[in-house]
Amino acid sequence: MKRASTLFLKISVFVMGLPALAICVVSAVSLFQEPIDPFPGKLYAIVIGFFAATIPYYVALYQAFKLLSYIDKNIAFSELSVQALKKIKYCGISIGIIFVAMEPVLYIMAQHMDAPGIILLGLIVAFASFVIAVFGAVLERLLQDAINLKSENELTV
Repeated sequence: MKRASTLFLKISVFVMGLPALAICVVSAVSLFQEPIDPFPGKLYAIVIGFFAATIPYYVALYQAFKLLSYIDKNIAFSELSVQALKKIKYCGISIGIIFVAMEPVLYIMAQHMDAPGIILLGLIVAFASFVIAVFGAVLERLLQDAINLKSENELTV
């Protein structure tokens, strides 16, 4: 049962990477097309921001995949898991910072296109990234405490 659930989660992690890949492909193709916008620099800033955010996103997905592999190998309560959660936390923080840094450009685009939802989407992604970072930090702390208790109990026996 445990292998089936972790297999499902591994497949889910893989599927989560596909939309980011699609966004990168679409944005890369849009760079080579004729610019419709009178301010083409905004498009470049957004595309660079998306590409910059996908790097920590894929690192976090890889760390989640490794964490699921540790669960399969029954070494979930180890320092390796703590390190994976720490990297996921840092990736969440960096994605949030990237999207917060993109907000001024998104604001200018929203004013020009008269589409305030663009700003909201950027803020939602940044907020979700920070929530994931906080959740990773909490799990990291709990796992570290569990490892410390486990090692303390092994010493008393």
